[in-house]
Amino acid sequence: MATSANLKAIPREGTGKGSSRKLRAVGRIPAVIYGHGEDTRLLSVDAHELDLLFSRIHVENTVIDVAIEGETKAVKALVREVQKHVVRDAVLHVDFYQIHAGEKVTVEIPVRITGASPGVKLGGILQHSLSEIEVRCLPDQIPETIVVDVSGLGIGDSIHVRDITPPPGVEFYVDADRTVCSVMAPVVVAAEPGEVAEVPTDAVAEPEVIGKGKGEEDEDED
Repeated sequence: MATSANLKAIPREGTGKGSSRKLRAVGRIPAVIYGHGEDTRLLSVDAHELDLLFSRIHVENTVIDVAIEGETKAVKALVREVQKHVVRDAVLHVDFYQIHAGEKVTVEIPVRITGASPGVKLGGILQHSLSEIEVRCLPDQIPETIVVDVSGLGIGDSIHVRDITPPPGVEFYVDADRTVCSVMAPVVVAAEPGEVAEVPTDAVAEPEVIGKGKGEEDEDED
């Protein structure tokens, strides 16, 4: 199951760009929390505390216990959106979605490749086409990762979503025909007349998805 985490928050009253800039100037990040049947609440969180939290969790699928000042019980929530500055990569605004026991949620789960592909050993190139799989499940059944074993993949073989067995209680919320990974034949290019040189078959590193952001500083209207 996915890990849980804790975060403190303080209610806020001001809205708009000016209010948000003032909060960020004193080291706090404007946020909102909403959910099915819940009123939207305006909050702020400590910028340093938020950065530390985001550095150690999967932002998209970790249940966070948000302790709101003045409330006796923490609110369980998922991060629904993170707005970041397009240049400085600093967090500008966070949206939290309040969840309830017994209510299914839709989240994106990272795909983790495991095993040694025979096709790669023969010179093939492993292509990781789908880095996350959207799933639907109860909050306490959210998996940390979807593990895909490539130890049976030869050159020309592929693994699709339909080939993966989801964890108990988890439903894949994506086209079953989507390709998750495949092993391609090595590409060759002509080096000199009469000679052929193979392109190196080192796997290309997959970029890490940190969060969903609009990337515009002025798009933080509440």
